Amino acid sequence: MPSTQLVDSDEVIVVVDDSQDIFILFQDFLSRQGFTVLHAPTAAEFFQLLQSRKVALALLDIELPDRKGTDLLADLALHYPDTAIIMITGTDDLQTALFCLRLGVDDYLTKPMHLADFNHAVNTTLEKRRLVIDNRLYQKKLEATNVRTQFLHQLNLKMNTAYLSSVELDDVLQAILVGITASEGLQFNRAFLALFDQEHQVLQGRLAIGPSSREEAGRVWEDLKIKNLNLNDIILNFKNSPSDSNQEVNRIIKKFSIPVTDQDHTLIRACAERKSILVQNGMAQDLPVSTQLCELLQNDSFVIVPLFSPSQSLGVLIADNFITQCPISDGDITDLEIFASQASLAIEHSYLYTKMIFKMHELEAVTQELERNKDLLVEAERYTAIGHMSAQLVHAIRNPITSIGGTARLLTKRVTDPDVLKFLDIMAQDAAKIESTLVDLFNFVTENKPQKTNQPLYPLIRKSVMLLYGTMKKQGIRYQLNLNEPGPSLDIDAQMIRQMFLHLIRNAIEAMPTGGLLEVNVRQDPASVSILITDSGTGIINSNMTRVADPFFTTKIYGTGMGLTLVKKIVAEHQGTFSLQAGAKSGTVATVTLPMSDYSGE
Repeated sequence: MPSTQLVDSDEVIVVVDDSQDIFILFQDFLSRQGFTVLHAPTAAEFFQLLQSRKVALALLDIELPDRKGTDLLADLALHYPDTAIIMITGTDDLQTALFCLRLGVDDYLTKPMHLADFNHAVNTTLEKRRLVIDNRLYQKKLEATNVRTQFLHQLNLKMNTAYLSSVELDDVLQAILVGITASEGLQFNRAFLALFDQEHQVLQGRLAIGPSSREEAGRVWEDLKIKNLNLNDIILNFKNSPSDSNQEVNRIIKKFSIPVTDQDHTLIRACAERKSILVQNGMAQDLPVSTQLCELLQNDSFVIVPLFSPSQSLGVLIADNFITQCPISDGDITDLEIFASQASLAIEHSYLYTKMIFKMHELEAVTQELERNKDLLVEAERYTAIGHMSAQLVHAIRNPITSIGGTARLLTKRVTDPDVLKFLDIMAQDAAKIESTLVDLFNFVTENKPQKTNQPLYPLIRKSVMLLYGTMKKQGIRYQLNLNEPGPSLDIDAQMIRQMFLHLIRNAIEAMPTGGLLEVNVRQDPASVSILITDSGTGIINSNMTRVADPFFTTKIYGTGMGLTLVKKIVAEHQGTFSLQAGAKSGTVATVTLPMSDYSGE
């Protein structure tokens, strides 16, 4: 094995012998093999060298001017275990040799010796030393990997057994950042987390961990040292750590606010391309690096790892060695990507949990509203059924009855036979009765005066929308309520106003059979409040716009027209106005305007 593999470049071999001739001989022989050889004629000089240089091998004479070589062995084994020792002596006493070997000597040579034996002893000893050191390093790496694997396993259990609330998410994210910076983890100095906002428009700083100085680093890392690396212990230790230990890094992360439109920013690019970016001395391969980012981190060397789920980008993790300035290796990046995958899983679970809770509350609200207002819904359905029936009767009966009645009245003017006239009169009278019945069908809504009380407007709108929530979901219709709280209170008949909203919303739903958007806006001024119900349906033909609220006027979109007739009636009874207009791009806008002033109730 060549010397470059046996010893490191800064390691030396020391000849501990008071004989200058022996030193020159060993130095000449070993130097030709590539070793650096130094001389220590006394034990005292040897220990000085041990304190100032890395000694890989000591060729130690038993008889030294100031101490016996055998007296040094215990101290060497205790304080310099990585220094190999070959005893060199002029005596071939077996007991002395065995004594030295028991004290940890690697080999024992007697003078005079063949250079071949000496060469074999030196190389064998250094090879054994290298194997011992490498084995220890591999053992440490194996232990670190095992600890890290346990930590990741605990994170997996945490995120695979239950969804995460926002509070739990913060705890897990803190644990991940601790794992990135702790001595049992990846040993980065600092870790920063930034996430996209709910609208996915801005990448916003969320959380950071790390010291602001080397002294603080030593204290924090010691505080975070956990023997078993239990996830709950990590979170608890983080919460109980000194309150000022992370102030500086969290002050930095709070300044992170990058719009998603800034496609050239290093963090946005990492998210868009879903790949890690290593920045070294302010440069990244084939990518521009934001100088503002380097200034904010007060560091020009760091690694950026994106957080993402299959459906969307979530944010980024940033880690650096701000204190130690150690270079970031490919292995460090790979390990950090593993932690990033755990963070992504935690964030995605939290988002799913939040959405699930929102849907549950929404469905509970719908269920409660349906239970409280099932009678109103039944009445509305009955009204719709009667409206459809009435429309069919009008279309099926009105024209024939008009023809029969008109013909009978015309014939009475031309016939003189009394018997025939009697039958014609009966026909004309019965036709008139049927025509009157059709008019009654048109006016089937009971003439009840509003019972007005002061009522908040917004709850009536929300409850009306919730009543038709199931229908909207089946048709793939989304709804958006643009209501600026707290909203106005009006003197109205709450039951009638809710009937009005119900018919307008139902008409909007019927206008979107293949899905769309139902939007409710409220505009208010000192004198009145206007409620605008907008759909994204196919709209109304312009020629029909003035007729859709006429009695029994029927189109495919707006049903029988009787609902809009009732709307007009309710609005009029509240001294308001009602209108329909085509939407800006598509669909229809129904506008109800009600006065803000008090009513007398008459």
